[in-house]
Amino acid sequence: MIGSLDPRQIFSRRSVRWYAVDWHILLVALVLVAIGLVLQSAMDAAEPLRTAGGVDYAGHKKKVLLTLPLVGLGMCLRPGWLRAHARFLYVLSLMLVAAVWVVGVERNNARRWIPVPGFDLQPSELAKLGLTLMLAAMLAKNRFETLSDTFWPLIALVIPLGMVAAQPDLGTALTLVPITLGLLYLAGASGTRIATLVVTGALVGWTAHSAGLVQDYQLRRVETWAASFDPETLVDEKHGPAYHTYQARVVIGNGSLWGRGLGNGVANEVRHLPERDSDSVFAVVAEEFGWFGAMGLIALYALLPILLLISASRQRDRFSRLVVGGVALYFGCHLVIHIAVNVGMLPMTGLTLPFLSAGGSSLLASFLALGVALGLSAHHERALDADAFRPY
Repeated sequence: MIGSLDPRQIFSRRSVRWYAVDWHILLVALVLVAIGLVLQSAMDAAEPLRTAGGVDYAGHKKKVLLTLPLVGLGMCLRPGWLRAHARFLYVLSLMLVAAVWVVGVERNNARRWIPVPGFDLQPSELAKLGLTLMLAAMLAKNRFETLSDTFWPLIALVIPLGMVAAQPDLGTALTLVPITLGLLYLAGASGTRIATLVVTGALVGWTAHSAGLVQDYQLRRVETWAASFDPETLVDEKHGPAYHTYQARVVIGNGSLWGRGLGNGVANEVRHLPERDSDSVFAVVAEEFGWFGAMGLIALYALLPILLLISASRQRDRFSRLVVGGVALYFGCHLVIHIAVNVGMLPMTGLTLPFLSAGGSSLLASFLALGVALGLSAHHERALDADAFRPY
């Protein structure tokens, strides 16, 4: 049962204690959005030819303006309604992922997008928030006393993981797993229990590989990544399977310490770097602003999950605490995985850097998740839980 869908029961501006909103967190996010707009504008202006498939700054700006109000919408969500309907929202996100197979469009041998006014919606982005809400609701009363206390959260992970992997979408899969493990840790699961889950997951993956359930192109991607640590192999395959990896490393290396300047990178001049406005945006930052600029961006971006975790630690309500912590994990995982992919520490896969990368679905999910976290932090419900952020 989903109960009442009366907007007055779902949203309330008056219940938000606006003076208690973590405005500094919103400020950090808006600074990142501004940096993203500057980067996208410079990339668009540096386009040598106005051809299809290039960087579209006007489109990116439109998507920012279209999705930014979701921060306010998320802040006004009633915590009680959100907690009571977490399962419904989770199932709804799964239905959207399933709808891709019916009304979705296919690009680059992947079916991930549903055309909607303004941009193409990628439901797997919303599945991350749906899973976070579901896990927070399940773990709010979970004390890990029985095997089922771990079993059901894993089932909640496996369902969207399998659906997304079938699209295929390795980038989303890489974020769903650490978000789940992180929430289990924040909810009080022991390090031994989490390590057991990691080992079990690795064994399941190896079994799937041995049984031939992993597709050939996925194996080649991992093999190419492993081989790319050898410089000679990377150069030999730069026109083949290692093309994206090679171009990303060359672009990052071009930046040296101080960078080539905004819009002056080779990535923009010759357009050899694929997806430089989205999945490879960090490589562009490293080239144009150098090592110091890249480190500065990482430090600024890392403030977002750090401040969210601090905000989560102040929440008295366990559900709210886990949701805010889950949103922190969402941004933190994107930051770590996006950078690791660009520098070659993980296999090349499509994953945006929220607020900086182009992509309407990424902006939509990121603004909504941020709004939900800020709103829950500002409500500070009277319910008290006996445990702290983590029992020690």
